[in-house]
Amino acid sequence: MSTILVVTELRQGAIRSVSYQVYSAAVAMGRATGRTVTALMMGGSGLDALAEAPGRYGITKTILVEDPKLTPYSPDAYAAAVAQVAEAAEVVLMGATMTGKDLMARVAQHLDVALAQECTHFRVDGDDVIFTRPLFAGKVLADVRVTSRPVMATFRPKAYTPVEAPSSVQVERRQVHVPEPLVVVEALTQRASEKLDVTEADVVVSGGRGMQGPEHWGLLEALADALGEGTALGCSRPVSDDGWRPHEEHVGQTGRTVAPDLYIACGISGAIQHVAGMASSKYIVAVNKDPEAPIFKVADYGIVGDVFDVLPAMTEAVRALKAAD
Repeated sequence: MSTILVVTELRQGAIRSVSYQVYSAAVAMGRATGRTVTALMMGGSGLDALAEAPGRYGITKTILVEDPKLTPYSPDAYAAAVAQVAEAAEVVLMGATMTGKDLMARVAQHLDVALAQECTHFRVDGDDVIFTRPLFAGKVLADVRVTSRPVMATFRPKAYTPVEAPSSVQVERRQVHVPEPLVVVEALTQRASEKLDVTEADVVVSGGRGMQGPEHWGLLEALADALGEGTALGCSRPVSDDGWRPHEEHVGQTGRTVAPDLYIACGISGAIQHVAGMASSKYIVAVNKDPEAPIFKVADYGIVGDVFDVLPAMTEAVRALKAAD
C-alpha cells in the first residue's frame, strides 16, 4: 500500500504544534485515498521518547533516523536524509514554517519533483490529491495538481486542527547516508521571555506605524495580556524594518504567515504585502483613524478611531468580560 509521509519538525527536543496539524491532515488524506500514514522524525539522538506521539492523531508508523551529523540542524544534511526516505512515499507533507518551506524545497530538488508550498486545503480527485494555495498575495486561490511523484506539499500553520484518533504505533529505525553538513546551525539564541510564536497563536494583536513608536507598544501588550493565553504580538513590515519590534513578529508576504482565530490590526493601513500574511485569519478586527484605510476591506469588524483612545477602552472591556465570567 502506498504511503503518505509526514516530516515532523522538532524544536529543542519537542514536536512543534504545526506537525500535529499536518498529522491530522495526512490521516484525513489517508482515509480518502486508501493510503497509510507514516511520521518521520530525524535528529542526533533521543527520538525514542517522541516515537509514539504521532499515534495520538491516528498515525500507525513512525520512522526514526538518528545520526550524529543531524545534530545540530543542517538544511543540506537533513534534505539529503529526508530524500532517501521520501523517495519510497507517494505523498510527502510538512508544515509551512520557515524550516519546513526551506527543507522541503531542498528535498524536492534532490528528488527532481514539484512542490506545492503553503497549502491551505486539499481534496481528492480519483487517485490524485488537489491542493489549494493562495497566489498573488492572497488575491486568488489556486487548485494545484502535482503530477510528479512523490507528491510534495507544505501546509500553512493553522490550516488544519489537530484531531485526536489514538492508534498503536509501529516504530522503525532507519539507516540512511547522511553527508557531511555544508551548513550547520551552530547555536540558537533563546530570548529571555518565552513568547508564543506568532504563527502558533490563537489570537494575534498586531501594530503598525500608526502606533507612532516602540514606546507605545505597551498598549498592545496590555490588550494581549488581557486576552490571555494563546495570544501573541505581531507587527507590520515598516515596524520591524525600523527596529521597533523583532523581525519574528513581522506578519506579511516577506514575514510570517498567520491564521489565528482572531487578528487585531492596530494602526495598520492594510498594504497588500501585510494582508497576504494574515488574510486567512478566521476573524479580523481593524482599528484605524482613516476610514478609507485598505485594512477595512478585509476586516470583519472595523473601528474608526485613534488607537490611543480605542486600545485602552478595548483592553478594559476585555478585562471586564473576563471578570464577569
